[in-house]
Amino acid sequence: MMSGLYLSKGIFPEAFFSPTVEYIRQVQLASGAIPWFENGYCDPWDHVESAMGLSIGGDFINAERAYYWLASQQLADGSWWAAYKDDVVENSERRETNFVAYIATGVWHHYLISQRREFLIKMWPVVEKAMQFVIAEQQAEGDINWAVDCDGKSKEDALVTGCSSIYKSLECAHNIAVVMKSPRPQWLSAREKLGQALRNKPHRFDRTWESKARYSMDWFYPVLCGVVPKSQASQHLQARWGEFVEQGMGCRCVSDEPWVTVAESCELTMALLAAGDHARAIELYSYLHQWQLDDGSYWTGYQFAQDLLWPDEKPTWTAGAILLAADALTEHTAAAKLFTSVELLDASSDESIGNG
Repeated sequence: MMSGLYLSKGIFPEAFFSPTVEYIRQVQLASGAIPWFENGYCDPWDHVESAMGLSIGGDFINAERAYYWLASQQLADGSWWAAYKDDVVENSERRETNFVAYIATGVWHHYLISQRREFLIKMWPVVEKAMQFVIAEQQAEGDINWAVDCDGKSKEDALVTGCSSIYKSLECAHNIAVVMKSPRPQWLSAREKLGQALRNKPHRFDRTWESKARYSMDWFYPVLCGVVPKSQASQHLQARWGEFVEQGMGCRCVSDEPWVTVAESCELTMALLAAGDHARAIELYSYLHQWQLDDGSYWTGYQFAQDLLWPDEKPTWTAGAILLAADALTEHTAAAKLFTSVELLDASSDESIGNG
């Protein structure tokens, strides 16, 4: 274990992070699926988060195996089930829209780093079908239903965190479409409507359950995913900083529990960079390596009232988040700014796959 790793632009400690990349690779199954940990289950969102870690580590072959596995599991309507285990469906109760949309973020991330056109060409139909599924769940006021049930019936309510993640995925899907010379203006209009709902229509979220405002992700995801304009982002994060951030430890998962979690802390690091608060991002990220194990993996989190590492798990997606934040801090890869800035390619420009 170590602490106090201060990262800045141009200094990506590859030797330090190579065991973390290797940890994800070791847990990945022969099929390409990346479960949470050995003998654990795999969900489409966290699987993509882990695959992005492999891309950052330069392991393009295994990253692509991960995406091709998702392609092989895609249902006819473009979606995926909530969870898989050993390549068999583990949870067929629902299909979650933010899980389905995240393929676009992962595929765009991998393409930015690898510049592998064959990969983008292969994954384009998968991304297109996934986004069609997601947009079909958009409501008149712009929010997107969080899931459909086993029969495909909409679960009519929306999550701030989930919809923020979809907002970023729509940006990435648009960029893929532009590069493929197949612009999808309906994706941009869906993104615009979703952004309006997230910024101005709080009544559209948490309609049928208790508010999730106590979760730190509801606080920082709108910044991380570009929903909150940069001019307002720093103020937005400052407003609830004291509720969620523990000095020397990291970001709480929920405001009312003495539990800091590594993945949320990594995502908040990137949200701080998106807000232009580099100093605080570097400081927060420096806390996290005390939770690293010898094999390069990281504990989920730390319960500081009881001095317990809890749960007793070392998720691949936490390793993925560690690598994403390190990349954002150091600008190591061509995808380093994916979560710290918004980039919408011009459909009339020469960004397409046939040019350069």
